[in-house]
Amino acid sequence: MIATLKSLPRRVAGRTAPKAPPSVLIILSDAPFEGDATWNALRLASTLLDQGAGVRIFVMNDAIDLVRAGSSPAGAEFDLQAMLVALLPRGARLKICTTCVNRCGIGQGEIIPQAVMATMGDLAAWVTGSDRAVVF
Repeated sequence: MIATLKSLPRRVAGRTAPKAPPSVLIILSDAPFEGDATWNALRLASTLLDQGAGVRIFVMNDAIDLVRAGSSPAGAEFDLQAMLVALLPRGARLKICTTCVNRCGIGQGEIIPQAVMATMGDLAAWVTGSDRAVVF
């Protein structure tokens, strides 16, 4: 079958359609104050935002301590909670696992106010709606 010129897509030589910025989901799962994984995850999130990417952060399992108000250990080299909160006005989105909060016995007033309670369904939607997912 021969295609007519009208049925062919219009293209200008050397030009491509502008790409939407990528979206990256960062899942924090490990204990935040043991090792450097969370620190590096937050540094990555900051760099991705600098590069124009959309950043979503989902906190679950042992990482839930990151969103417990005042949980930074005394003498810590970095204030991981402050690093996390500083990403939000720059466009990062934050959700936390409701089941994990309940399992740890954390009360509603003990969570930083910027945290949005979420479910596995919310995480699944973020996974399928992101270009990339990285787990720390």
